[in-house]
Amino acid sequence: MNEQARKAIYILLAVFTVSPWCSAPVALFMGIVVALAIGNPFIKFSKKASGYLLRTSVVLLGFGMNFHTAMEAGRQGIVFTLVSIAGTLLLGLLLGRLLKTDKKISVLISSGTAICGGSAIAAVSPVVEAEEQQMSVSLGVVFILNAIALFIFPVIGHALHLSQQQFGVWSAIAIHDTSSVVGAAGAYGKEALGIATTIKMLRTLWIIPVAMLIAFLYKSKNTSIKIPWFIGLYMLAMLVNTYFLQSGALSDALVRIAKAGLQLTLFFIGSGMSKQAIRSVGARPFLQGVLLWLAISAASLWAVLYITYQ
Repeated sequence: MNEQARKAIYILLAVFTVSPWCSAPVALFMGIVVALAIGNPFIKFSKKASGYLLRTSVVLLGFGMNFHTAMEAGRQGIVFTLVSIAGTLLLGLLLGRLLKTDKKISVLISSGTAICGGSAIAAVSPVVEAEEQQMSVSLGVVFILNAIALFIFPVIGHALHLSQQQFGVWSAIAIHDTSSVVGAAGAYGKEALGIATTIKMLRTLWIIPVAMLIAFLYKSKNTSIKIPWFIGLYMLAMLVNTYFLQSGALSDALVRIAKAGLQLTLFFIGSGMSKQAIRSVGARPFLQGVLLWLAISAASLWAVLYITYQ
């Protein structure tokens, strides 16, 4: 297949992802298929655009949420957040030692699972002075598990008859990346989406203290940490909606744009996968990532079902 044909197919599929007939899981699946079948002809653009598009989409989602309701959801999820982050980091490092995973890869996988996937890995990598290969392996593990979660979490939620609140909290804690959290919660329902997005945004703020802690433990002089400023814009969008728009027609339009943007983001993320990236992961890092993910998923699901949200 020539380059022009590859570009045409990619553009057509990208356009389809923002249509009403597409969904978040379908968009991610199409991206992965394109990447593995014909390759991504716009790999540099899609990788750069996905980050900006994800942040913009999350901010726009704020225009569909009530600030007071969202903050209450965040307040209720704060205990889960603190316990799960600390527990995931400790368990991840323990698993890494037992499996004899490369120490830096172990820290990156543990941080990505505990907080917010690729964003946490990107923040912690310079602190531990990780090499490009170590970052690639860690990101590969997180990507594969994110893709699986986006497909199976809504199915599990419906099978267990989880409420919107239960699923929102569970997905925000147990799924790595913000894109997959929002995709899975959005597929489950509007209320789940609001709860999951807010808890995940508050969770993302923990990148800063965790990276600083790791820098202290590693005695690293490189403490430059990217602060997730877009979370403030997300909060501002909720305030504007609560006091001015009041979930009217404009709010609905902005949320529809946000969901379309998220679907395109997932397509870009999926199309960034490659066979080489999958092969580079390795058995031990992948096993650490899977065991850690299963542990946090099961523990948070049990807590949601039997402790707080009965």
